[in-house]
Amino acid sequence: MELSVIIVNYNVKHFLEQCLHSVVKASKSISVEIFVVDNHSVDGSTQLIRERFPGVHLIENKENTGFSRANNQALREASGKYLLLLNPDTVVEEDTFTRVIRFMEEHPECGGLGVKMIDGKGNFLPESKRGLPTPAVAFYKMSGLSKLFPKSKKFGKYHLSYLDENETHEVEVLAGAFMLLRKETLKKIGLLDETFFMYGEDIDLSLRIMKSGYKNYYFPETTIIHYKGESTKKGSLNYVKVFYKAMIIFAKKHFTGGKASIFTFLLNLAIWFRALLSVFRRLVDFIFLPLLDALIMYAGFLIITPLWEKFRYEPDYYPSEFINFAVPVYILFWLTAIFFSGGYKKPVHLMHVARGLLWGTIAILLAYSLVDETFRFSRALIFLGSIWALFTLLFYRLFFHWMKWNAFKPDIQRTKKIAIAGHLAEALRVREILQRTQIKSEFAGFISVDSSDHGEQYIGSLDQLNEIVRINRIDEIIFCAENIRSTEIIRAMLELTSLDIDFKIAPPESISIIGSNSIHTAGDLYVVHINAITKPDNRKKKRLLDLIFSVIFLVSTPFMIWFFIRKTRLLKNIWQVINGNKSWIGYAAADSSQPELPPLRPGILSPTDMFDNPSDDPGKIHQLNVLYARNYSLLTDIEILSKGWKSLDR
Repeated sequence: MELSVIIVNYNVKHFLEQCLHSVVKASKSISVEIFVVDNHSVDGSTQLIRERFPGVHLIENKENTGFSRANNQALREASGKYLLLLNPDTVVEEDTFTRVIRFMEEHPECGGLGVKMIDGKGNFLPESKRGLPTPAVAFYKMSGLSKLFPKSKKFGKYHLSYLDENETHEVEVLAGAFMLLRKETLKKIGLLDETFFMYGEDIDLSLRIMKSGYKNYYFPETTIIHYKGESTKKGSLNYVKVFYKAMIIFAKKHFTGGKASIFTFLLNLAIWFRALLSVFRRLVDFIFLPLLDALIMYAGFLIITPLWEKFRYEPDYYPSEFINFAVPVYILFWLTAIFFSGGYKKPVHLMHVARGLLWGTIAILLAYSLVDETFRFSRALIFLGSIWALFTLLFYRLFFHWMKWNAFKPDIQRTKKIAIAGHLAEALRVREILQRTQIKSEFAGFISVDSSDHGEQYIGSLDQLNEIVRINRIDEIIFCAENIRSTEIIRAMLELTSLDIDFKIAPPESISIIGSNSIHTAGDLYVVHINAITKPDNRKKKRLLDLIFSVIFLVSTPFMIWFFIRKTRLLKNIWQVINGNKSWIGYAAADSSQPELPPLRPGILSPTDMFDNPSDDPGKIHQLNVLYARNYSLLTDIEILSKGWKSLDR
């Protein structure tokens, strides 16, 4: 066996699917075995592998064992001369494996190899090549000196930014997203250190490779896409804690004396600094908008009150208590109403802000009618203040969004102009998926792969991408992976990096379209709207409905139990639903294999119970399940319960 590919997966099913498609394509000309170690995912990843990739060696863990231990499980079983540790959120080129193995064969001193990586917009990922994070290098990185002087050999050591990204170089640290290892090297230095749960294990392994007499290389003659950031949020406090603790483990293991102490001190300092910064950011995020709203509303009353006095009465008609006491109370009512209306959630919901102001105004007027006349200053000013608040709060949110301030990003889906590159049959399938999602899009046309593609819907070919994007003002290109090689997709992305355009890839026979807009965001995912059942709100509503009806059935058991033959079974069903092992409504049992459907608890009843004579055709049953998942509502569950209640003892 020439190559063993090892992928550790944790709840990134759609990215894993695309990764495996690219790995299978890249394995055509060499002998390759593929291992997927699943760390107890709950998104249907293992079911996908069994059904779509039966040739993959699947190792299922009953808990999240971490990156190092999971990789070691597969490494112990791997038989390849070369071993590749690969992230599930990557796409490799068709000739990636042959190229990297050829380089290893030509360079026997190479113990580990990394490749050029780009993000989902075609931008080069600097962690493709890294230096050893010594105390000095870590300080340059944390202090920002590496960003200020990227071409400096002294300050730019963390990402070796002074080295040409398009040339092969000897490096110190390989990226864990793509780490090719020589098996004989691993036998000499040992497996991954399982002390590292996540992060740091790639640095530790890279250093051990060099200490054993081998070299690590950065090899840019093949490029992979890395949808960086799927498993963690880099701004989170948990990420800071896990990452820096891994670095402390590394320092204690490899540095001695003063170096280890200095590095540990710097890392602990970084942990506390980042933790305090994270808390401060959260505090600012929480109070910033309400505080700004309050100041704007108060300023409005300072402007409106004298104008109203001049128009209706005389200057200083209202006592100072109105501005100093009454107005802050009004503002508190409005802020509270906006908060409970969801107006301070992100992204910004303008309608929620308006709704909050409406309910706040109603609450103020109700309170106004109940208080003593001494505190009844003016209904007109309350009304004028609410009008001022409505227009100014909505206006400045839209203004700051126009200024591209992310904190004010409204919940408005911009219509994207999308082109699909692929042969007609597959391009039509992908367009249908796009139409069935909630994405607001305008279809620009198809892009031909070769001369066999023709028709009025085709607006050009792959070698005309620059012109197609500029002339048709394309916002996004979707590549059909069944028709276009990964190499061509990556080349196209690199060519169009200078343009503000998004890219997506549609794996064959899949209902997902995957991409990522930046290094800092998780990959964007278009999935058919059947995932409506997976929305957190729908999950909560469904669970609440289960509990409500379980309590109702439990309370009314002395009366209703006489309507059922299997009385013990009914009681068992009620108990299983309360425990969360089952749901009152689930998918039809006859439709046992459902790769396109989001997972649900096993149901006592199913959508087929709405009909007196349900069909036993598997195709029709599956279609009914799809409709149930896609257009989920509590009313549907209630209707199924009302029509199928006699089968609650099933």
